[in-house]
Amino acid sequence: MSRVAERDVQPELQPGGGTGSEPAGKADSAGKADLADRVDAFFGRLGERGRVVVRQLPLSVTVVLVIAAARVFHPETLADPRFQLALLAHTSLFVLSVAVPWGRLPRGAYAVIPALDCVAIGFTREAGGPNFNVLSLLLVFPVIWLSVDRNRAGVVLAVAATVLSTLVPAAALGTPPTQGSMIRTIFLPLVMAAIAVTAHVVAGTLYRQRQILVRKDEALAETAAESIRRQRLLDAVLSTVNVAVWVVDQDGKDVLTNKALETDAALSRLSANQPRLFHADRTTPVPPERFPTARAAGGEKFTDELYWAGEGEEMRAYSVTARTMSSTNGSHAGAVITFAEVTALICALSAKDNFVATVSHELRTPLTSILGYLELVLDEPGHEDIGEELRIVQRNAHHLLGLVNGLIAVASERIELTLQDADVATLLAGVVASFHAQAAVNGVELVLDVEEPLTARVDPVRIRQVFGNLVSNAIKFSPDGGRVIARAHRANSHVVCSIADTGMGMDGQEQEQAFTKFFRSARSRDTAIPGAGLGLPISKTIVEGHGGSISLRSAPGKGTTVTVSLPVS
Repeated sequence: MSRVAERDVQPELQPGGGTGSEPAGKADSAGKADLADRVDAFFGRLGERGRVVVRQLPLSVTVVLVIAAARVFHPETLADPRFQLALLAHTSLFVLSVAVPWGRLPRGAYAVIPALDCVAIGFTREAGGPNFNVLSLLLVFPVIWLSVDRNRAGVVLAVAATVLSTLVPAAALGTPPTQGSMIRTIFLPLVMAAIAVTAHVVAGTLYRQRQILVRKDEALAETAAESIRRQRLLDAVLSTVNVAVWVVDQDGKDVLTNKALETDAALSRLSANQPRLFHADRTTPVPPERFPTARAAGGEKFTDELYWAGEGEEMRAYSVTARTMSSTNGSHAGAVITFAEVTALICALSAKDNFVATVSHELRTPLTSILGYLELVLDEPGHEDIGEELRIVQRNAHHLLGLVNGLIAVASERIELTLQDADVATLLAGVVASFHAQAAVNGVELVLDVEEPLTARVDPVRIRQVFGNLVSNAIKFSPDGGRVIARAHRANSHVVCSIADTGMGMDGQEQEQAFTKFFRSARSRDTAIPGAGLGLPISKTIVEGHGGSISLRSAPGKGTTVTVSLPVS
């Protein structure tokens, strides 16, 4: 596995213009694009005068070749003064293209050179006679030069110059019209016009495509720059946070990790496929198929699940969270898993629970003694004048002993159960009956709805404690009256009991913490509703000790429903 690292987005160029990892087709495309870039760069360095010279150069070189051919095959033509004047015109136009500072003149002034080239070609053809009629093909050079300009006027000028190349030389040299010259006068401009239009359309198309490619290149460069910026940001974030981050694909293969995971001794062994992962009890090993990475790669989401990694004194506790990733088409593409080390927090909570359990045990002994002596005092005659006060002391001592027992139960997270066959419906009915007086004081209607009998193997004392906690909470949190309904029925192999009230209810955040030790909602504190925040945690411990489950559903202002599910056996 490797950390997120900045990557060079510019591939190394190989001979031929491609990259070592590109396919042949892409390499060819890259080579053509590179050639076009070099041509553009070359023309950009030339300046306006250089570009005029380069465009004039093909015709000038061809004229030189024509002179060489004439010297070999028709030397008498070179001696003709008219032919010499025509060649002088070509030479003058080349010198003119070199000498004139075209960059200082208005744009398009250079068009005079190809226009005069057409006339010079006409004079060369006429002076050379029938043997040099083929020189009409040289008109392609100036015609294309004029036509590739984005301005459509270049096409008109190219056609006009072609017409002049047939009319002006014949008139100036006094050549009598012939059938061939008339055909040339008509068809040559037509052919050149077709070439001019074609060259203009093709050049325009190429120019537009070039502009599109330039814009795409600019967009690609911006995207690459943004990608680098985001990658640097991600690298900085992942390198800064002290939470281990592990990203896997849909097959569970590593995509990236951060420094916090790589430098953690316990997690680094885990990432190296050396299983050292245990459940919350620190002794049960986690099978590889239930590793957080395997679960997340399979599309499972989870939050703050406790795992232990390592062995012996090097064991570390981690709160693990996983979230899945989706591709552009919505399919599963992998997951991000975070490992937050909570060893110190778990040890602190354990120390707190040990402290609470120790203190509670120490408190229970004197409380038991106090209650014992209170019973003796109440049984002795002669204390009738303070009997009511002693009973108040006794009730509060019993209440305090109940809190101490609750603290011990919560701290141990395990409760000794004495299981036996009992009728859960009867247990619930007894608890409801015992709270009728309290419900009447609060103006709450207490309703019982059960199926009898509902026999299950439970600890009757503990189940009565659960029902008492739930009914008491329902009445307390319905301060303005309302209705509390206690229901029980059989559902397959379970007995399901629910306590529903129409009280103040809880929001989502409060529901998430409802089973947390000592948690009390803000509204219960504001309205001075008594309680220590132990009823639900104790009930959860008792129910789960029976192999059952307890859940809560609530909404602000609409009441709360707590459901307990107990296995029949």
